[in-house]
Amino acid sequence: MKSEIKTAIILAAVIGIGITALSLSFSTLDQPSVSHMSNDDSSTIDKSGFKKAPDLVGIAHYLNTTPEELTQEIEGKVVLYDIWTYSCINCIRTLPYITAWDDKYADQGLLIVGVHSPEFEFEKVPENVQMSIEKHGINYPVVMDNDMETWKAFENRYWPRKYIADHEGYIRYDHIGEGGYQETEKIIQQLIKERSDALGIQMASASSLVDIEEFEHSLFRTPELYFGYYFAQNRNQLGSEEGFQPEKTVVYEESDKIELHKFYPIGTWQNHEDSMELISEEGEIKLLYNAKEVNIVTANNAELEIYLDEESLPAQYSGNDITSGNILSVSEPGLYNIITSEESASHVLEIKVKGKGFQIFTFTFG
Repeated sequence: MKSEIKTAIILAAVIGIGITALSLSFSTLDQPSVSHMSNDDSSTIDKSGFKKAPDLVGIAHYLNTTPEELTQEIEGKVVLYDIWTYSCINCIRTLPYITAWDDKYADQGLLIVGVHSPEFEFEKVPENVQMSIEKHGINYPVVMDNDMETWKAFENRYWPRKYIADHEGYIRYDHIGEGGYQETEKIIQQLIKERSDALGIQMASASSLVDIEEFEHSLFRTPELYFGYYFAQNRNQLGSEEGFQPEKTVVYEESDKIELHKFYPIGTWQNHEDSMELISEEGEIKLLYNAKEVNIVTANNAELEIYLDEESLPAQYSGNDITSGNILSVSEPGLYNIITSEESASHVLEIKVKGKGFQIFTFTFG
């Protein structure tokens, strides 16, 4: 076992230099897109090449606003549309910047609209989204795009993504994933100035930018791992020889070896399209990963004991949601941080689960 782990770790170190970030298709990203912005005087900008922001369509619920209020607020404002979902770690890392921009620029003509487009079924529940809004101090309007109709109207494929429309409704900038915060804020400042010039409003020039330490990703890290058979299609992520068996209850046996970037459930698990559900009273999950941060997305009550390299989770690796020692108690559906460390490294993670009905959706890494 330990010799196999060492071999995998050495291999990871050798190939790590040559590995770039995987394309995540319609999943989460942490790399910026190319911005499209003109620095010309607002009176001379040719906007014929810009698209207008689409209407918000198919909205299931309005939080922090009403349909009537939001329609009135959008008119004539610089609008930042933040497409996100509350269990997405990449989305969560952007929220301190977005809430800070709301505090700083809301009185100057900026309106932020959170477009919550869910990845998992539990993210369609208004009470769950409301809890996340309160947790992260979100005061701007959030609309629940449960059927992904607004997502489609923007022709979007990523979480998170920010579109910024000027006061006439033209999309002047968009950004995929984390990062690019200073660039984005400068665009906000420029479009606010364009708006004030057009309306004849005297406004002091903004120069300082929000100063928040940015999360530094590991260059080589395990990609997001999906437990749902549909979400994991075309990804070789489940290491157990029993494999995915759609909508079946499967008894997973402990594997003789563990490969890097693959997970191994142990016990009796029901295969769902977006998750695995523990059918036995107890179960386990093993994983050999490379990262400095590990998060899980779960639902339903359970107690999780966390082990690292066959030992109880050391304090220096304890994640923000570990309650005491090596214990993580999960209740509300969402994302939990279980491992946090200063440096990226390879480790064997073992999670012992107590709680029939526990569901796990993904592992995400940083």
